[in-house]
Amino acid sequence: MTDAYDVEACLRRVANLAEQARSAGVPLIYLRQRLSDGPAGLIDIHPAVAPRPGDAVLDKDSADSFLDTGLGELLDKRAARCLIITGFATEYCVDSTSRSALSRGYDLVLVADGHTTPERPPGAVPSAAEVIVHHNTTFSTIRYAGRSITVTPAAHIRFDAAMAS
Repeated sequence: MTDAYDVEACLRRVANLAEQARSAGVPLIYLRQRLSDGPAGLIDIHPAVAPRPGDAVLDKDSADSFLDTGLGELLDKRAARCLIITGFATEYCVDSTSRSALSRGYDLVLVADGHTTPERPPGAVPSAAEVIVHHNTTFSTIRYAGRSITVTPAAHIRFDAAMAS
């Protein structure tokens, strides 16, 4: 993830959000990408945002964090209604998981500055920054019947007791 756009600042924002969530008793769920079978095929979660004891960690084989991971069941068990999404690979994992969450009936908060994607070669179109802006704009305007969709910077997110379960 070291070649991602604005990666250090993004990691700081996500780490800060994770600490705020833990302090408020809001559960954290991490999705770890598997590229091949066995432990060597798992992409490590960056140490700056690494899970702590009590955080859930699920492994996934696709961009959609709900596909064959048990995420839906875990969220049902916790009676979750709203998901706050951050992550890596804006146009793949963040996008797929966000749309899947909405299709499954969850409200969505997309952390506008809490997701990133790999840098492109110089002159490539769209740039990584443009990909992020495009996805934030899309989720700011897209509508899912009966769902709340919010795109907001990390600094504006507040956790409360109602989110804890």
